[in-house]
Amino acid sequence: MEKADLRKIYKEKRQQLSSIDIEELQENIYQQIYDLEISNIKNVHVFLSLAKFKEINTNPIIDYFRSQNKKIVVSKSDFKNSSLTHFYLEKDTAIALNKYGIPEPVNAVQVSESKLDLVFLPLLISDEQHYRVGYGKGFYDRFLANCRKDCKKIGLNFFKPIQKISDSNEFDIALDEVIYPK
Repeated sequence: MEKADLRKIYKEKRQQLSSIDIEELQENIYQQIYDLEISNIKNVHVFLSLAKFKEINTNPIIDYFRSQNKKIVVSKSDFKNSSLTHFYLEKDTAIALNKYGIPEPVNAVQVSESKLDLVFLPLLISDEQHYRVGYGKGFYDRFLANCRKDCKKIGLNFFKPIQKISDSNEFDIALDEVIYPK
């Protein structure tokens, strides 16, 4: 199935999840994250969740990595060139919604993609080859192309991967792992 069709189907599937379903699915995902080997990880990029799209709540993930003395990095979106700029998220960093309703850091210290050891990515669905379908603007593919080769890329999803996304292309970057409720 093609990305456009999958995007429509999985946006709808996610909207059909109840708050109780989401809580249970998230707990399963969090447990898998807490079991990851992170001794060599220093800087963790985490997306700030969009509640209106019923994305996985990343606040517990942020809290966990902070408790493990890891630095948290989040992004700001530039819709003119579909790019992301990255910033350290300290405990006192202010967060504001941009004009699209996306939470972003205010007055934070910028950090290069080259400093990132682990990136958690939002997605609507992935396939068994670890390619992902996001919202379709290409922000994350551009971002991942600038990360180090040894930076671990993990997608977070409520749904089990499908067999294959039929229109993956050379600009799509496969993830190292997709965590979904087992």
